[in-house]
Amino acid sequence: MAGVQAQIVSAEEDRAAYVTSQQIEKGKAPGMQVQVLSDNHGRKEYAVIFSKGDEAFSGLNEFAEKYHVTSAHFTAIGALRGATLGWFSPERKMYKKIPVEGQLEVASMIGDIALFNGKPVVHTHMVVGLPDGTARAGHVLEAHVWPTLEVMVTVEPNAMRKSLDPETGLSLIDPSLANKEEK
Repeated sequence: MAGVQAQIVSAEEDRAAYVTSQQIEKGKAPGMQVQVLSDNHGRKEYAVIFSKGDEAFSGLNEFAEKYHVTSAHFTAIGALRGATLGWFSPERKMYKKIPVEGQLEVASMIGDIALFNGKPVVHTHMVVGLPDGTARAGHVLEAHVWPTLEVMVTVEPNAMRKSLDPETGLSLIDPSLANKEEK
C-alpha cells in the first residue's frame, strides 16, 4: 500500500510503554519550599513552591505526608523541562506513558489528595504548552521543574478516603467512607 507505513512494535516495547501505580521515590524535590497562607477553622491554605530540578509529583507526595494531609485540592502554574504524562487504558488497567520533552509551560495543573490504606495519595492532571503553542495533557507520572512550579493547596479538615475499584484497578475517592476510620 503506497503511502502507508506499518509500525511494528515488539510485545516487550509495548509493555514498557504502560505503567501501573508505582512506588514514589522520596528526596526528588530538595528545593521545595512551603508557606502557610492561612489557617481558618481547620482549613489551611499552602503555597508549595518547587525549584529548578525538583520532581514535583514526588514532592507533592512528600508534602502530603509531612503535613499529614487527609483531604485537599490544588492548582498550579509554572514551567518544566520535561514530563511524563499518562493516559488510562481501561482494557489494560494501566497508564500509557506520554513523554513530553523540552521546555514546557504548565498551562494548568489540578489535583486532589485523599487517603488510601491510611496514607495520603496525590492524583493530578496537567496540561503543558509546547513552543509551537500546541498542548499535551494527561495524568501526571513525573514533572521536572524548570525554573519554578507554584502549587496552591487547600487542605480541608474532613478526610477523603479512596477504595480500590476492582473494575479499573484504580484507587478512587469513595464518599461512602467519609465517616469511617482507616483500619
